[in-house]
Amino acid sequence: WLGVFGGLWDEESIQALSVVGSISAKNVQVELTRKKDWFGIEGGFTLGDHEFSLPELLAAVDSEPAKGYTELRPGMWAKITERLRNRLRELRDISHKHRSDLEIDVTGIPVIQSLLEAELDIKASAEWDECVNRLECSKKLRPNPSKKLKAELRDYQRDGYRWMRRLAEWGVGGCLADDMGLGKTVQALTVLLDRVKKGPTLVIAPTSIGFNWQRETEKFTPSLTAHLYRETERADFLQTVKNGDVVICSYGLALRDVEALCGVEWGTLVLDEAQFIKNARSKTAQAIRMIPADWKLALTGTPMENHLGELWSIFRTISPGLFGSWEQFRKRFAAPIEKDNDPERRKALSRLIQPFVLRRTKSAVLKDLPERTEINLRVDLSDAERQRYDEMRMAAIGELDEIVGLPDTNDQRFRVLAILTRLRQMACHIGLVDDNWEGESAKLDLLVGKVKELKEEGHRVLIFSQFTKYLALIRKVLEENEISFEYLDGKTTPKARQQRVDKFQEGDTDAFLISLKAGGTGLNLTAADYVIHMDPWWNPAVEDQATDRSHRIGQTRPVIVYRIVASGTVEDQILSLHADKRDLVAGIMEGTQKAAKMSTDQLLEMIRQK
Repeated sequence: WLGVFGGLWDEESIQALSVVGSISAKNVQVELTRKKDWFGIEGGFTLGDHEFSLPELLAAVDSEPAKGYTELRPGMWAKITERLRNRLRELRDISHKHRSDLEIDVTGIPVIQSLLEAELDIKASAEWDECVNRLECSKKLRPNPSKKLKAELRDYQRDGYRWMRRLAEWGVGGCLADDMGLGKTVQALTVLLDRVKKGPTLVIAPTSIGFNWQRETEKFTPSLTAHLYRETERADFLQTVKNGDVVICSYGLALRDVEALCGVEWGTLVLDEAQFIKNARSKTAQAIRMIPADWKLALTGTPMENHLGELWSIFRTISPGLFGSWEQFRKRFAAPIEKDNDPERRKALSRLIQPFVLRRTKSAVLKDLPERTEINLRVDLSDAERQRYDEMRMAAIGELDEIVGLPDTNDQRFRVLAILTRLRQMACHIGLVDDNWEGESAKLDLLVGKVKELKEEGHRVLIFSQFTKYLALIRKVLEENEISFEYLDGKTTPKARQQRVDKFQEGDTDAFLISLKAGGTGLNLTAADYVIHMDPWWNPAVEDQATDRSHRIGQTRPVIVYRIVASGTVEDQILSLHADKRDLVAGIMEGTQKAAKMSTDQLLEMIRQK
């Protein structure tokens, strides 16, 4: 026993305890039975006089007091090979506890097949075998785009189309997570042509890109009929939808009319910009989860922006059996990855989602896309601006003790974020916080000089800001300097939005002012070859989406991206976050690096740092 507690885990020490035998593939039985929309998993094994259930075994596979052993019950060990342990871990990751039972759905077929290859004794129902046959048929599928498609797909787009067709054949939902600007819409439309006989299609997308779906449906798949749901007599219209119809609905209308939408037998449900349902507790996410469809597809360039809960929320809608409940997902993946930086759990999650997420980057698949260069333009605040900013920061630091003492952690976080927002605004322009400010703005001075220079050289520019009040100040200085521009924010109607995009693309204006939230998706602005971000945002993925309005298919010139940063402000800390946020996606989508979610303490530290 001294050897055990002293950490000397040798064979003699193990034997001194209770080694009840060896677990092998041949003495573990697994049985799969149909249970409504799921399959129940039962089974177990016997070692000597002891019987163990399958849940006991799956709960024990992470217990490793010594290499080659696992603790089944307190003080009771068994030998196990690393190969079998890893296979059982995979089974645990795809099985979900329901009361006292374990369940899986069809997304778990590849793991069960790997267990069969490991010679586990598995008994399955006829219904399971049918699902396996669907998967095997999908693997052999080599479809070609319909002749009704009026587009020439690039090689990677053809691959994406075939991947989606296989998932649909298998009967599981998927997430096409290509970089912005790689043509996710045309890939999805190519699949919809093949699914006409399955029923009508419901596309749920932000209001701002509904016109884009209508345009591309008419352009690339004219045999399909696109309907903007908001322009129909909604209640009467839904009773008339038929095969070949593509109904394009906003997230807001989907929430409002969810009961009516649930009354249609949809063949396909497409969620474009699926990050709109990243908050699983939002009413919109909960409503859309209710809409039935034969097959569901998510499209998003940012399947995760901040934390793993966003990925869980998307899959809870398109393929709920993959991750199971939030509590199980949190224990198995989110907490170990985000809090403990567990590399094994990160790899396990990456391996689990691999069949159901397809992500390609522009750098990997568009060899003909011009280079994109990012440059941080640092600017020193004027003496007057610096004085006002530092006064605000010191006042904020004075509030921290009060904030930290708040009993409600949500209120605490809200207060901290409000302070950080004010500091961000003051770093941009004192007038965003103080309406009486009549002093200069170092950032605006730099912007005007840079835009004038670009105009003289024949370049055109997109200018992004999160703050519409800031865009109003920018409009004023551009007008004063006779620089022509288009403007777009959340209040711009979809029709006016498209008109302004067309006008800019035709070459009539020098610049396009765009609010980050309203213009970060659904725009094709390849007439611009420069992009300027006026206020760094917490998450680089959001900035990247905005930049991709210009750096996308159709762009023929190198794209230069400027980020104007006020030195010695909170913007310095925001930039330091960018690497970690990019690692969140890379760590799960590509199985590398770290992932982390900002805590309230980290936000507080951003205020304290100079």
